[in-house]
Amino acid sequence: MAPGTGPVRFPRRPAGPGSGLHWWVEILLVLGFYAVYSTVRNLFGSESVSVADALANAERIIDLERSVGLYRELGLQQAFIDHRWFIQFWNLFYGTFHFAVTVFALVWVYRRFPHLYARHRSTFLCTTGLALIGFALFPLMPPRLLSDCGDFGACLAVMHPYVDTVSDIGGLWSFDSGTMQQVSNQYAAMPSLHFAWAAWSALVIWPTVRKRSVRLLAAAYPVATLFAVIVTGNHFWLDAVGGLVALGAGSLLAGVLVRAWVRLHRRSPAI
Repeated sequence: MAPGTGPVRFPRRPAGPGSGLHWWVEILLVLGFYAVYSTVRNLFGSESVSVADALANAERIIDLERSVGLYRELGLQQAFIDHRWFIQFWNLFYGTFHFAVTVFALVWVYRRFPHLYARHRSTFLCTTGLALIGFALFPLMPPRLLSDCGDFGACLAVMHPYVDTVSDIGGLWSFDSGTMQQVSNQYAAMPSLHFAWAAWSALVIWPTVRKRSVRLLAAAYPVATLFAVIVTGNHFWLDAVGGLVALGAGSLLAGVLVRAWVRLHRRSPAI
């Protein structure tokens, strides 16, 4: 192979300030944070929010989208709902890629670019934590529950004929089981952490790879996630906008925290 024609790779670099925790400490930190987040999200979730309030917020979202001519969620789902295998694929995508790609991005940047890890990890955690504010201030009934006649649904199939694709068509899990209803916040939809995490993953992976195919996949992932959350009836597209807002705020907060950590680290006496 002629010089200069081989694949260009980013060199591994030593960990920068603020990224010196052992891998097992990082695992405990991320898992512990997510456990606390899940507990808080579900403790003050759909069991403590009235159906009327969640429905009213859903109608506000629909009215806003209609006012700008972009209420397309129902039409998009109905265009594909008869293609069972297609919907099952997106049910699988919705239930697995959300965690799998996020974990890959965390491990990738920790192993290959440790000097970037602290900022990316902190952005991820801050974004996730800030989403709790949206869940608390704006409990939102997702589209799939607008036609549902269960405890958390609006039973408005004539007006909003959405399909809960996971429940009606099939996937790895369902929110309709008694266990899931007890442990999951049915109205934690605004902002969409599915989209926020997907955008975060793309922003982590894109600048750290050189292969065009991998970059295209990284760029396509948030778009595919947006399609998945809409076609499965789990989110309005404005929830994704909320996810971007949470990601932006999380990035700003992470920058403040990481800089504070670096200053503290530099002032600490050497041991």
